[in-house]
Amino acid sequence: MTAPAAVAVVVPARDEETLLSDCLDSVAHARDLLHTTHPEVASRTFVVLDACRDRTPAIVAARADVVGVPSSAGSVGAARALGVEAAARWAATSHHAPLWVAGTDADSVVPPHWLVAQVEMATLGRDLVVGTVTPRPGDLTADVLDAWVAAHDVTDGHPHVHGANLGFSLRAYEHVGGFAPVPVHEDVGLVAAVRSAGLDWTATGAIPVTTSGRRSARAPHGFAHYLEGLGA
Repeated sequence: MTAPAAVAVVVPARDEETLLSDCLDSVAHARDLLHTTHPEVASRTFVVLDACRDRTPAIVAARADVVGVPSSAGSVGAARALGVEAAARWAATSHHAPLWVAGTDADSVVPPHWLVAQVEMATLGRDLVVGTVTPRPGDLTADVLDAWVAAHDVTDGHPHVHGANLGFSLRAYEHVGGFAPVPVHEDVGLVAAVRSAGLDWTATGAIPVTTSGRRSARAPHGFAHYLEGLGA
């Protein structure tokens, strides 16, 4: 892939009024650094409001730099796909191509260099960047945190896949058919498809995302369910 002309950040959110603001603040900082480092690269943030019943839509509406994408799907796979579709329309109408999509979750905080690093990896030819996540230590008991650390390689070449830290070219995404409309593991499916297609990808530990260690699940058998299993 040549250097991206634009970056779209896609965040699915369902009833995230408590944690979304911190997420969007961190994304805004990452976009600011991107614009400082690569002023030629446009960016936009898309939050998919997936069957929300709380103040999440109001939080998004209050931010001029964030686009809310309505969804009644109630499925994280479908929500992520809607976000990418909205980003692709923006890029097409604004003549921003090629487009890079960076995905995270509404309960997560990205590091300031998150987008700069992905753009640089994309410029080197990567079509997929798979990052790492770390639960907020204060959300976990000591034994669960120890179990997490023991089970996770967070260095370059790691084997993990997290929707909270994933970047890809729109070209690669469309080539493999995008996110499946499934309630869980849509991220794993996309990464497997990109790898199977023989596209260029990397697993990096250089852009760790901090995510919620909550045990109340938004997706069945998702990250919260996994943490619950570590506790058991």
